[in-house]
Amino acid sequence: MKPHNNTQISEFLLLGLSEETEMQPLIFGLFLSMYLITVIGNLLIILAISSDPHLHMPMYIFLSNLSFVDICFTSTTIPKMLKNIQTQNKGITYKGCIIQVCFYLIFAGLDDFLLAVMAYDRYVAICHPLHYTVIMNPRLCGLLVLVSWMMSALSCLLQTLMLLQLSFCSDLEIPHFFCEIQELIQLACSDTFLSNIVMYFVAGLLGGGPLAGILYSYFKILSCISGISSVQGKYKAFSTCSSHLSVVSIFYFSCLGVYLSSAATHITHSSATASVMYAVVTPMLNPFIYSLRNKDIKRALKRSFGMETFIRRPFVLGLK
Repeated sequence: MKPHNNTQISEFLLLGLSEETEMQPLIFGLFLSMYLITVIGNLLIILAISSDPHLHMPMYIFLSNLSFVDICFTSTTIPKMLKNIQTQNKGITYKGCIIQVCFYLIFAGLDDFLLAVMAYDRYVAICHPLHYTVIMNPRLCGLLVLVSWMMSALSCLLQTLMLLQLSFCSDLEIPHFFCEIQELIQLACSDTFLSNIVMYFVAGLLGGGPLAGILYSYFKILSCISGISSVQGKYKAFSTCSSHLSVVSIFYFSCLGVYLSSAATHITHSSATASVMYAVVTPMLNPFIYSLRNKDIKRALKRSFGMETFIRRPFVLGLK
């Protein structure tokens, strides 16, 4: 089959999670619900942190950035999927597919880097509490967020330029609910050896680097906690990073599960289904994990909606 130049491609076809017609309303309702929960939950986290001066600390600043990234991360893929189901049109233009890949890579990379930055913040808070405000100063916090954006954008640029060099044949069906870079490379007619090298190198660097930073931070945290004499002190120290550790575990284990399942089976839709965990479910769970066990976030949310004043008023009147 003779390969065509990639500039001649009009569109790809996103096959989604299932090609069964009767499953489409269920998938539409499920993903619409998860998307709304993700957006509203993360917006509430951002609102709580921005409206409460007591939460203008590095830990919560990083959390608000993570919430913003999670909204953008899911907005890159789910709205297009919902539109395709609603219009019964599986097409996505070539340019739209490349743009989706680029933004997906940016926000996925930002998730990695921000989780690593938050792990470092917890390490400084637990192991160097007296110097926390000096080390985690506003300049360093801003620099860490800026570097995260720059590294993610560089990853997107490198891999997008690599994709633009590929040529595609007549088989343009992507067995996924969004334009996933690995699926695009597999569809290419031209030589993909260099593309695979670049993809795995960037994935190893931008995925393995932050993960190594997270593991090192928690190794130091555990070393510091083991040196605390009281059981209550150990519990209090560990509880400050339990939410972050839960998010990290869900994100990385789901990512690992996706790539292990795609490597172990040739059933393409199974990989797409597994990717829902880190691409959709994890951003949806983050607000619940960080708010349910965080009294400061819950208090700030109550203040934002005037609930705290309403709850306290009967007790004040009773005292009178």
